[in-house]
Amino acid sequence: MGSGIAQVVAQAGHEVTIIDTNQTALEKAKSSLAITMNKLVEKGKLTAIEAAHIQERTHYRTSYTDLSKCELIIEAIVENMDVKKKVFAEVETHVSNTCILASNTSSLSITAIASACQRPDRVLGIHFFNPAPLMALVEVVPAIQTQLLHVAEVKTLVESWKKVPAICKDTPGFIVNRVARPFYGEALRLYEEGVADFATIDEAMRDKGFKMGPFELMDMIGNDVNYAVTESVFAAFYFDPRYKPSLTQKKLNEAGWLGRKTGRGYYDYKEGAEKPVALDNDELKEHIASCILIMLINEAFDAAYLNVASAEDIDLAMTKGVNYPKGLIAWAQEIGLKNCVMQMDALYELYHEDRYRCSIGLRKAATVA
Repeated sequence: MGSGIAQVVAQAGHEVTIIDTNQTALEKAKSSLAITMNKLVEKGKLTAIEAAHIQERTHYRTSYTDLSKCELIIEAIVENMDVKKKVFAEVETHVSNTCILASNTSSLSITAIASACQRPDRVLGIHFFNPAPLMALVEVVPAIQTQLLHVAEVKTLVESWKKVPAICKDTPGFIVNRVARPFYGEALRLYEEGVADFATIDEAMRDKGFKMGPFELMDMIGNDVNYAVTESVFAAFYFDPRYKPSLTQKKLNEAGWLGRKTGRGYYDYKEGAEKPVALDNDELKEHIASCILIMLINEAFDAAYLNVASAEDIDLAMTKGVNYPKGLIAWAQEIGLKNCVMQMDALYELYHEDRYRCSIGLRKAATVA
């Protein structure tokens, strides 16, 4: 992620320094940028001169000593709070008083990270989506200590990078990793209940307009990464059952079946492996898609109701950050808000689990409608 973010900023005309304590990692980043630039030149998206200038603007260092002239630092290290706090406290001693410090964390508290700094007012979240050069969305997340002036500055800066900023409250998972949890969690629940296999659930969601089904997407992200985010969000919400992790995914992690990167996940990616075929049952696939979609809609309305972000930014985040075919709040309007409430209430009547409670935000919206 760090290399991808650096590419975005360098392409926008800024001088960029990539810092990593591992020299091999820096060499890999430099080589990767050169390969990417060559591909963009071949495709006619950059001239050879532009590509050369981008590489010239990108510098590689193994220490923090060259940060005194930096105006913005974006941390993109391991998702571990203790490590992040240590890095922020150290970096702060090497930068100017006007430098903004940002984290690319996908689910950890920006407020907690900021608490490690002497000047927490200049700390916020700038969360890119992978791959950073291609994905348009950037979540901008102020901590409770952050000066609002910095939020406006960063929003303008992100727009100058030709990215789409969405302002988000510092809550677990921010917008996307909160609202998207049912895409994975409900798919896993349907599988565990024996409703359908991985391939059928994936095809049901592709038929609904999603570019990838939940299991193939988890295999691409990495089951270790997806499971870690799920656990983090679950714990951060005081173990709210809506975000409960799946034992199926836990077992895949224990087996080392992490997805494409290990050659095995929900699917087998080894050479010669037989690709599973989805069941030819349109009624079943519609049922699957409806169950997952209504849970996503319910989560989106809950996030809006609790002022995590505006309804507009939530829909923007889900379409630009994870390529959903439609914004979930707009999608609910198409389905009919009263119909959405009826679907949620039917699930709750069936299960009597708090996981399936209808958001008061959705219920209120349906009442007004």
